[in-house]
Parts: sequence; structure tokens; C-alpha cells
Amino acid sequence: MFRNITIGQYVPGDSVVHKLDPRIKIIITFIFIIAIFFINKLSGYLFAVFYLWLIIAISKIPFSYILKGLRPVIVILLLTVSLNIFFTPGGTILYTVGPLRITTGGLRLALFMGLRLIFLIIGTSLLTLTTSPISLTDGIEHILKPFSSIGVPAHELAMMMTIALRFIPTLIEEAEKIMKAQMARGADFESGNIVKRAKGLVPLLVPLFISAFRRADELAIAMESRCYKGGQNRTRMKQLKTQPRDYAALAVTLIIVMLIVWNRSWTW
Repeated sequence: MFRNITIGQYVPGDSVVHKLDPRIKIIITFIFIIAIFFINKLSGYLFAVFYLWLIIAISKIPFSYILKGLRPVIVILLLTVSLNIFFTPGGTILYTVGPLRITTGGLRLALFMGLRLIFLIIGTSLLTLTTSPISLTDGIEHILKPFSSIGVPAHELAMMMTIALRFIPTLIEEAEKIMKAQMARGADFESGNIVKRAKGLVPLLVPLFISAFRRADELAIAMESRCYKGGQNRTRMKQLKTQPRDYAALAVTLIIVMLIVWNRSWTW
């Protein structure tokens, strides 16, 4: 159940996408996320599909691995689509179920929201799949560094976000171990309705929280023993340098965004 979560995991590689400056990749991800909300026609999603396909092909990340990351959010996806279908007014009424009505406007919005959610998950997953935690920390810190003049702790925020992402696979692995141990003792996590399954996860969450706090305490002790003092007087073995390929990737992204914005004015 938990092994399908790919957010926070890093797949080592030697592709052009892996070698991009982490700052550029973070900026590109934010630009793509914003662009998704500008799409108001199905034809606009074709540009987003082409863009994601291009990144996946260049990064050489298996497409099956990308699809596996969508499995944990299927329930959220179905819930979002269902709510938009039944509770969005507008358009022609197609079917009525008691007080609920299925309209063409609801179907259109449900389709758009579903595609938007899928693209957001794939886009953010590609960032973590192709960027190591250390590079991601450096990239976030460099982006937040200008805000240090107004008291924003750039290094500390970057470190916290990266540690949170880094511990997702660790906690998933820990949850799998706890679940298998409890299933060996007779626990049932698969049968029953949604409410029963949710109640069955309570014995799993308690030891998982205890394990998470223990790991956090061990990490704090390890950092203190190495005299970690945040970003104060910190040096880096590898300095981030923007290469021509970074500008090329940013240019391609901006072209796709311009096409998406231009698509809003199309009449077909």
C-alpha cells in the first residue's frame, strides 16, 4: 500500500534532467504548476502532456514508476472528480439522482480538476525523482537567500523541507515493516469497508509516530555531535553554476507556458 508512494524518492541517473541546476528545476516546477491553472481548454492539456512526456523521456525515468506514484492518490482523485460532477451547476442537465444533478458543466470541471491534479503530482514527483536531497537543499537555500535580509532563515527552512522529503521513503519503509509484523500477529488491513480499514490503521499509526519521533531525536543528536550550527559560516564542496543547458530548459518551459496562455484565446 505504501510502497507506491514515490514523492520524496530520488532515482540516480546521468541524464540531462538530472544534471540541471536544482535552482532552475525548482523554478521550472513552479512555472509549470502556475501554467496548469491557466488551462481552460482540453487542447491546452496537450501542451502539458507533451512537456511532461519530453521530461520523462529525457530523464529516462520508467513511465511505470511515474504511474505507480499516482496510485496512493486515486481515492483523493475520485473524490475530487465526484464532488465536481454532482455539486457543480451550469450547462445542460444530463441525469438526476435525487437532489443531485449531473450537468455538462460539472463533467467539464471534473475532467479539468482531475487532469490538473494528475499533472501537478507528476510534475512535482519529477523534481524529487531527478534531484538529490543535497542538491534540492542547496537550490531551495539559494532561492530563499535574498529574503535573509528581512529575517527569513533561508538555510533552516531549506534544511527542514529537504529532511521532510527525505524522510518520506524512510517512514514508508518503517510503516511497511510495522504492517507486516502486525499482519503476522493476526491484524487485518485489507478486508472490510473504508471505515473499518481506517480504524484498522490506528494500531499502525501509534508505533509509526513513536518511530518518527525517535528518528528525529537521533538525527538531532547526530547533527549536534557534528557541531551543526545552521548556515552560519557554511562552505560547500560543490558550487552551483548555471550552464547553457539550464537556460535552454527554462526557455523550453517558457515557450510551453506561452503556448498554454495563447491557447486560452483559441476559438476551437
